[in-house]
Amino acid sequence: MIKKLILPLILVLLSYGFWAMPQLKEILAGVAIFLFGMLALEDGFKSFTGGVLERLLKRTTNKLWKSLSFGVLTTTLMQSSSLVTIITISFLSAGLLPLMQGVGIIFGANLGTTTGAWLVAAFGLKVKISAYAMPLLVFGVILVFQKLKTLKGVGYLLAGIGFLFLGIHYMKEGFETFQSSIVLSDYMADGIAGLLIFTLLGMAATVVMQSSHATLVLIITALAAGQITYYNALALAIGANVGTTITAIIGALGANIEGKRLAAAHLVFNLVTGITALVLIVPLANLVDGIAETVGIGEQNYTLKLALFHTLFNALGIALMLPFIKALCRGLEHYLRTDERRESVSLPLSRPDRRREQVKPLYLKKAVLNNPDTALKSMIMETHHLFDNVYGVIARGLMLDRSVVESDKDLNSQLESPVSKDAFCDIDELYQRYIQPVYSELFTFAATAQPEMNSAQSKELFAIKATARDLVNAVKDIKHLQKNLRQYLVSDNVHICQQYGEIRSQIAFLLRRLYFIRHDSLAQEDNDAELVISQLRMTLEKNDVISNDALDELIRHRELTPRMTSSLMNDSHYCRSISKNLIDTVEVLMTAGSGGEGVLSRELALAPEEVEALLASEQSETEAGDNG
Repeated sequence: MIKKLILPLILVLLSYGFWAMPQLKEILAGVAIFLFGMLALEDGFKSFTGGVLERLLKRTTNKLWKSLSFGVLTTTLMQSSSLVTIITISFLSAGLLPLMQGVGIIFGANLGTTTGAWLVAAFGLKVKISAYAMPLLVFGVILVFQKLKTLKGVGYLLAGIGFLFLGIHYMKEGFETFQSSIVLSDYMADGIAGLLIFTLLGMAATVVMQSSHATLVLIITALAAGQITYYNALALAIGANVGTTITAIIGALGANIEGKRLAAAHLVFNLVTGITALVLIVPLANLVDGIAETVGIGEQNYTLKLALFHTLFNALGIALMLPFIKALCRGLEHYLRTDERRESVSLPLSRPDRRREQVKPLYLKKAVLNNPDTALKSMIMETHHLFDNVYGVIARGLMLDRSVVESDKDLNSQLESPVSKDAFCDIDELYQRYIQPVYSELFTFAATAQPEMNSAQSKELFAIKATARDLVNAVKDIKHLQKNLRQYLVSDNVHICQQYGEIRSQIAFLLRRLYFIRHDSLAQEDNDAELVISQLRMTLEKNDVISNDALDELIRHRELTPRMTSSLMNDSHYCRSISKNLIDTVEVLMTAGSGGEGVLSRELALAPEEVEALLASEQSETEAGDNG
């Protein structure tokens, strides 16, 4: 209810402000145009995903000094520390960046955001900046209406810069008009109280506008118009710096624990920097005066001095925090822990507790939807999670101890152990707890992410969705297979018992081989995982009870009843289907995210009618729910 009332309340207050003080209109219109320009810039940079910005981020942040440099550079280019922060949170949530590198980017972004103050202070208030805005807007809007995505992206960039310049112009004009209407000195306080008041005002302005750049432009234009004193402006700049943490906190609400840790690191950095700057504001101001005199900045040129102060105290914050960055990351990992854990589906086969909660997705977080590449990476990681759960359900369905399958222990001894009819688990129950929640969320997430993806990313997304469907089909097959395993593994007919034992053994050894492939633990002679997968496919054909004439031999000698024969034929098909789906899945996951032909071949191998049938089936299962 409170959230619903916020927007109407803001609109009412703004309407009253426009009526009571008409001079506000030009200032707030300038702020609105400035923020709209930032949105246009963001859209422009997003047009180049697929991913220029994303791959650049990944390749240039493998060391701390690179992370700092990247944060400074990208924020300087995009003039939006908020955008850099949100992108960094999304990459952390997708597992593409470690926490320390993410913290380094955030530190660098705080320093990079000071370049906006320099640009405005040096140029924005000395020239008629609107003269540059108009041509940029004209060219930008023309390009925005082009069909080619690259041209459209360039158009958004030009339009964004034009709106930024136009917003600065209107804010400057508004403050000059507003100067005679209100005297801010009537509300000022001396000493520490005054510093705290204006610091809080800077924080509040940044929280409302969600942009420290916009706040700094307001501060500089107000200072140039004589609305505030130099020390008021310094306190406002400190407050604006602290206020930027709200953007990171909001962006981390939909992120996983790594994103939340990064937002906390951002908060710690800005609080430490802000408190230090407030405590040392007089020495810092004196240092600014000394540097200004050395480099030739005029004594009364307070706008350039403010930009210099903003740079100095952010650099001071980095110098203070950099030696403790490892300790900061360890502390965040210690105090901000996750309840999300990958719960394995393994023995002992105690009956599942129906009251226990369903397993939830680990990587499908709202924050990673900001960029198509991170959304795709999260889906790949979630499909790995789904595979792990399906792997465990199949192992339990075959009465296999997962810890034995995933080791070098003798698997035959477990397969030869007597199996009780009552020992088999409820596959439906396991499906509802371990598979269905992740599977349904995976498709919901894919539907949300796909509109922002390019053609190559959409093909890879389709391959991941098809792979997830194969995994669910494997669970359905093991459910059908288990019915006859329950009966024939303990049958008095040694021939049918042997055949079902071989089916169980085939899947068991396949599970072991796939585990080693996925965990890079192959024997020395099997280093080439692709070769091993080819060998597994050949073995699958060789072991098929129908194609290798084993079934015909049993029928000729009348070793099986007609019912046994029919069951064995069906269950041989289920064994083959389970094995093929698992092998296909591992092959796709090995190449997923690389854009290679391995993952794209899944999409290209399907005929149009098969694609339509798959999508129709996905839609019906998503809406109606599937009980396995």
